[in-house]
Amino acid sequence: MLVSGARAAQVVYALTELGVADELAGGPRTVAEIAAATGTHEPSLGRLLRAAAAIELLEALPDGRYGQTALSAALVKDSPGSVRDLVLFNASDLDTLPWRLLSDGIRTGQPTFDQLFGTSFFTHLGAHPEAADLFDRAMTHMSVSSTAAYLAQYDFGELKRIADVGGGRGFFLSAVLQKYPHLQGALVDLPGAAAEAHDLFARRGVADRVTIEGGDFFTSVPAGYDAYVLKNVLHDWDDEDVVRILGTVKAAMPADGRVLICESVLSPPGRFDHAALLDLDMMLKCGGKERDLESWQSVIARAGFRLVNDPPIGARAVLDCRLA
Repeated sequence: MLVSGARAAQVVYALTELGVADELAGGPRTVAEIAAATGTHEPSLGRLLRAAAAIELLEALPDGRYGQTALSAALVKDSPGSVRDLVLFNASDLDTLPWRLLSDGIRTGQPTFDQLFGTSFFTHLGAHPEAADLFDRAMTHMSVSSTAAYLAQYDFGELKRIADVGGGRGFFLSAVLQKYPHLQGALVDLPGAAAEAHDLFARRGVADRVTIEGGDFFTSVPAGYDAYVLKNVLHDWDDEDVVRILGTVKAAMPADGRVLICESVLSPPGRFDHAALLDLDMMLKCGGKERDLESWQSVIARAGFRLVNDPPIGARAVLDCRLA
């Protein structure tokens, strides 16, 4: 299956992009019914559905109809726990083309995204709003599962004011504020991403306890917060840039403040760890990296901080950093 994984991924993408999962949300349907609803060629669709059933993405019923499985239910638009936008992003040229040049990236040590698109990943997003929108939506979906892990691991209860730096559309911050009703929060991100957060904060009932500030974590962040959260931000950047970002936060935080780095901590080689694949993703797209505990400790110390907790290895972790 390792060799054919790309084929299976394309089946998942086609099912998502064509809206097949959405059409099956109300119950099993025939190939003809699904083809009519999705505007597709019936014989070709039948072949796609057969392949989807072969990898347990759909259920093939004895009467010839196809129905949902738990896997395809997660592809339905706007359903709880939907990963639809993540699938669409992972199948886009932004994600797939850099991987096709993996060997080149290994030879040169440079992001293949730059070679393909003529600019860096985040610069490209800044110039292409539709691509940036898809990326932000995909990251919000990723945030659903990671947020649960981080909230289960760290007690935010003793804090009063937190700033979520590079917080995108604000899902993580909204979840923290929901769990801790006494907290006040600030969402800090580039103006395009942060502007999308207003509706989410209102829907989740925390709008009266949060401010939204457009900003660039390479230049400045709002001052005076008890804690500054950097969730799935620093893996996008090399060590030198991470030191710069942490330096920006350090300049804004009070002496008794803390930086909460919410990221994966790589397992030792030889163990299965999805972050090892994401590490290649970071290398190819933006020159960033996933880090093991020793690498985290090194970059944290270089920025003038010390790690005060023992984060789990091979898992999403909250690294609690204080001034050295």
